[in-house]
Amino acid sequence: MPSDLNRSVPDLIGDLLQQTSTLVRKEVQLARAELNEKLAVMGAAAAAIGVAAALLMAALVIILQAIVALLVTFGLSIWLSGLIVGVVVAIIAYVLLRGGINRMKAASLTPDRTVNQVSRDATLAKEAVR
Repeated sequence: MPSDLNRSVPDLIGDLLQQTSTLVRKEVQLARAELNEKLAVMGAAAAAIGVAAALLMAALVIILQAIVALLVTFGLSIWLSGLIVGVVVAIIAYVLLRGGINRMKAASLTPDRTVNQVSRDATLAKEAVR
């Protein structure tokens, strides 16, 4: 391989373009792999949340029926007891829903490692050109 001092400018530019193309392909592969990894983790978490939600729903119905029955034993009518419990549960559900929506931001899917690597590569490329 000839030394860089003996190489022509077109050869050097050709090598630079080839290396840049290879770098871009590898960065795209890295971003794709990182996104797949994050999506797999989110999928497994979503499945666990789904199963837990189904079980909790059954438990919640039974607990709420018990609370309605308790209010009835304190002298409230059945319809008023059900209304009170329903409104309280709706308020709690709304607060939980808003909190969950705020935590599910698109930023959590950003391929952070790839972004950092591309930034480092750009810095190295700038330094190599100087």
